[in-house]
Amino acid sequence: MKGSTLWIGLSLFLIITKIVVAKGKIPTTLDGPFVPVTHRFDPSLRRGSDDLPMSHPRLKKNVTSNFPEQIALAISTPTTMWISWVTGDAQIGKNVTPLDPSTVASEVWYGKESGKYTKVKRGVAIVYGQLYPFEGLLNYTSGIIHHVRIDGLEPGSKYFYKCGDHSFPALSKEHSFETLPKPSPNAYPHRIAVIGDLGLTSNTTTTIDHLIQNDPSMILMVGDLSYANQYRTTGGKGASCFSCAFPDAPIRETYQPRWDGWGRFMEPLTSRIPMMVIEGNHEIEPQAAGITFQSYMARFAVPSKESGSESNFFYSFDAGGVHFIMLGAYVDYNTTGAQYAWLKKDLNRVDRSITPWLVAAWHSPWYNSYASHYQEFECMRQEMEALLYQFGVDIVFNGHVHAYERMNRVFNYTLDPCGPVYITVGDGGNIEKVDVDHADDAGKCPSATDNVPEFGGVCHLNFTSGPAKGKFCWDKQPEWSAVRESSFGHGILEVVNSTYALWTWHRNQDIYKEDSHGDEIYIVRQPQLCSKTPKVISQLNYFLQ
Repeated sequence: MKGSTLWIGLSLFLIITKIVVAKGKIPTTLDGPFVPVTHRFDPSLRRGSDDLPMSHPRLKKNVTSNFPEQIALAISTPTTMWISWVTGDAQIGKNVTPLDPSTVASEVWYGKESGKYTKVKRGVAIVYGQLYPFEGLLNYTSGIIHHVRIDGLEPGSKYFYKCGDHSFPALSKEHSFETLPKPSPNAYPHRIAVIGDLGLTSNTTTTIDHLIQNDPSMILMVGDLSYANQYRTTGGKGASCFSCAFPDAPIRETYQPRWDGWGRFMEPLTSRIPMMVIEGNHEIEPQAAGITFQSYMARFAVPSKESGSESNFFYSFDAGGVHFIMLGAYVDYNTTGAQYAWLKKDLNRVDRSITPWLVAAWHSPWYNSYASHYQEFECMRQEMEALLYQFGVDIVFNGHVHAYERMNRVFNYTLDPCGPVYITVGDGGNIEKVDVDHADDAGKCPSATDNVPEFGGVCHLNFTSGPAKGKFCWDKQPEWSAVRESSFGHGILEVVNSTYALWTWHRNQDIYKEDSHGDEIYIVRQPQLCSKTPKVISQLNYFLQ
């Protein structure tokens, strides 16, 4: 018995030692800044794939008219949750008649036991249209979109729910979700998935299937969702380059049924895991009279009012000990605007003793060494970067560039141990293909007239210091770029405690390999080292001279 006990003890020691040794191989940001590394595109892979057809089983409507579909969760507060869904049939054609939202109720029945719903909440229902007064283009009117905010939830608990209208009766089947931990320096979501520029291609299916295997408790979607605007209103086949394929289009059209297909495609995930979205340029979707963002505004519930914002384009929320700030790159971001004023108030309200981690996300990256979108949002960086640095933002997630890139800690293009870790994950799998060219590759540096943003000004600049002084592009991978790779995938953030968080980037091709990934690092906070205010004021004054 004694020998058996010793053997068990020795076995446990060896297992623990093996785990520690394995974990020891994972670098931390304390080991940085790192020598820049580039992994070129693997020519054995395809740069892109076609969109899934609307007849695909994961995109087809599988319920009758009044029953809910496209069910999605979104965090409201630690004790409340948004539940959204669609009923009725959307229409597309020359003449369309909007459905009447008052004809069906918006109800969520929920409780802590399967089949026993002790509470019911009612919400709002809306429809929207995408209208084009041009010859040959088709108009669209949506199904009835429902948003209900349920309350009285206990953090870290499982709930069961049905949504719909019980009077028909037309309630959904039972779904369940788990609320996230309450704000605390000792409690964090299990895993946070981060995706950008997803679309609806064969690559998209691999990304989402891979993500499901990684079992996240929350999804952060950093813009460019359905890519409905890669189609003409007549549908058919999407194009990797809209302007190339449809040069005669009188307006950048958008085939709205793709949004319905996207909602159905995502429902198995979003009906049980909250998804937090922010707009990208593919959500602009202009129509007549300058109307934009109709799909984004109608389809997604976000905690804008809950966070003191008057706009769905920027908001914040807590998930355990992490405070997330979602910013809009396609609305006014100037220091004199409403978004900047809200951001400043929100940052001032953050209590780092309760939510130690501060994570920001928006669509278009400020730090990007790919030729695509290079310095495209330099104006936004100049307006907002100092404020985020001053308040000690730890991590920034972006999309837009269809590749992966993680930066060394940086502020104002200078390596800085107190700067955020910027990570670009615009590699979800969309139809526009993966980006492979870098601005520092020979002959690939964009011209000053390239990469004009769809919103805001142009602030392209030559570097004023460092190895690239006087140049618009570096002639090698910039020192602030730690690792970059042209491949589709998604990321997982696992916050361990108030100072350590494990970031893993999973390439799509890794789904076929056990325990394989593209990038992995522990991001380490150093709050004692990084007292920002005096330095920021000094650097900002210098920058504005």
